[in-house]
Amino acid sequence: MANSRSFTATATATTAVPAARGRLRAVAPDEVVQISDFLPPGATWLPAPQHTLPSLPGQPPMVGYLVLVPAGQEPVAAQPVVPEPRTAQDGPVRIDTVQRAAEVDGRALDLTYLEFELLAHLVAHPHRVHTRDQLVTTVWGYGHVGDGRTVDVHIARLRRKLGADHRRTIQTVRRVGYKYAPPAAN
Repeated sequence: MANSRSFTATATATTAVPAARGRLRAVAPDEVVQISDFLPPGATWLPAPQHTLPSLPGQPPMVGYLVLVPAGQEPVAAQPVVPEPRTAQDGPVRIDTVQRAAEVDGRALDLTYLEFELLAHLVAHPHRVHTRDQLVTTVWGYGHVGDGRTVDVHIARLRRKLGADHRRTIQTVRRVGYKYAPPAAN
């Protein structure tokens, strides 16, 4: 194939494969990456078709590669990452991302998937103002088709589920977006 690259076992044996590495990594525009450092012996790579990659409005197109591994050969597996329980303890709202549980003053909240993701994101970044577009991109993901009104509806549902005593922890920043502001400790 004209635009594919093959690496033999001897070519990749000279380069050390990192023991634990992430699958995705941001690369600086001027950084040169040796793809062979990330491939198992005998693997072949080729550029992924552009239509299969996510795109962000106003951003340059992403570049991706398909990696082909010979049949019967197991790819080098990175060490599995065991998520440690991440619990936000600042204020009355508590989020456990491992068990996907949210509670307010000890009362469990019955949240949908997106409500949980939205609340967890806001609680993880207290006092930080998030625009509606940032929330759509972060919580809903790249491919979501919608507008800021979607965020407004979910925030209203979250406030209702938090209850009258705690609905003010999610504050509206007019003409910008929302922020989580836990009450000050006495």
